[in-house]
Amino acid sequence: MKSAYIGIGSNMADPRRNCLEAIERIGRIEGCNITAVSGLYLTEPVGVKAQEWYINGAASVSTGLSPFDLISRLLEIEADMGRVRTMKWGPRVIDLDILLFGQDIINDAALTVPHPMMHLRRFVMAPIADLAPDLMHPVLGKTMVELYMEIAPDGQVIKHVEGT
Repeated sequence: MKSAYIGIGSNMADPRRNCLEAIERIGRIEGCNITAVSGLYLTEPVGVKAQEWYINGAASVSTGLSPFDLISRLLEIEADMGRVRTMKWGPRVIDLDILLFGQDIINDAALTVPHPMMHLRRFVMAPIADLAPDLMHPVLGKTMVELYMEIAPDGQVIKHVEGT
């Protein structure tokens, strides 16, 4: 079994409900058990600014699946929830990314782990720092909290959503 960390985000329809539904669906993946879920954050869009703000969070799972099987299941959840990929960094009903998969380093056309931009994005690092503050990034050799603290807040406003 490996520990994996999954980034979760949405900014269409009811983003909070979409994130919670995605977490429920992740919990139903055979061979995948949710071990913890971060709080949810209201986050400023990065990349394409002319869109609604996002709700973002993260979940840690214990899994016997390969990283490729896990990403396949996550993409199935996205499709089942109505995700249509039309624009890079554009609005989405749900976005599920493998951020970390144990201490594995994967550079494949279908999957890159650790997520190559995670350490640059407050909307990713705040939730994962909640879940595993002392977890070391397998490439950068810094903890999740250290990486989060290095990101300037300019253009990446985040606010904890009450009740999560």
